[in-house]
Amino acid sequence: MLRTLVTVVDLRSFTKAAQALGVTQPAVSAQIKRLQQLLGADILDKSAPGVLLTPLGERIIDQARRLLAINDSILGLTMPGPLSQTIRVGVPGDFILPYLPWTLAQFRMRWPDVRFRVRSGHREMFLRELRQGELDLCIGMSVASVRDSRREWREQTAWVHNPVYPHDGNAPVALVSFGEDCALHRTAVAALDQIGRAYEVVYVSPSTASLAAAINAGLGIMTLTRSRVETAGLAVWDDAPYPRPADLFCGISIREGDGREALEQLADAVALVLNPQSVATQRGRTELPAELML
Repeated sequence: MLRTLVTVVDLRSFTKAAQALGVTQPAVSAQIKRLQQLLGADILDKSAPGVLLTPLGERIIDQARRLLAINDSILGLTMPGPLSQTIRVGVPGDFILPYLPWTLAQFRMRWPDVRFRVRSGHREMFLRELRQGELDLCIGMSVASVRDSRREWREQTAWVHNPVYPHDGNAPVALVSFGEDCALHRTAVAALDQIGRAYEVVYVSPSTASLAAAINAGLGIMTLTRSRVETAGLAVWDDAPYPRPADLFCGISIREGDGREALEQLADAVALVLNPQSVATQRGRTELPAELML
């Protein structure tokens, strides 16, 4: 219950906390309610919008963080893992913000001497670097399944646009894009190629927020995973006059070699946040132990 409380406060959302913990939102609400019943007082201010602590809640949250840190430190004594290591992580742009920093912070409570070096790129490049020992863990999307993924799941994609701006059926389709190496860009191009539709890339950026701003300004359209449309502040174009873009495979891969167990646990924790319903591949576990649900 304390971990649930801290997660709700840190993410400022019951919905995001449920995703991070791999449970339903009603389960999160029930745990907070039960904790308040045990304490005999309100922790969260019901009269305020969003997530706001009461004065008592402010004092409790500090103690809860200390208790969780002690708990994770004790668990770390019995878990094999690196005493001191820099974990090199590859991510597809700002694809998983804000969940990645939160997950890494929780992971570091267990192994406080671990450091992280995070950079952005595309999955094919990261997989090459994994094989060459230049990267420890990567998160990415691809058109085809990656056989040796630690965890992998399918993501539905959709066209997104700003419905305020009219669609010109005669002009080339104006695309905004993460770049030609991005799997999302490839789904858009493949869908347009199916009907022989001309297109031009009018705006390229590694930032989801920047691309969303371009779309909302009427610069163009793009394909995006449905799970990211709402957080990007965009609208799905369900009746777009183009073929439905193909699903993508979202996965997490880790390198072979020493320290793999720590990487496996980190991969599982990230997967749990990104997609609580994800199922491990044959190389992974089908369920996460409760103590790993960071």
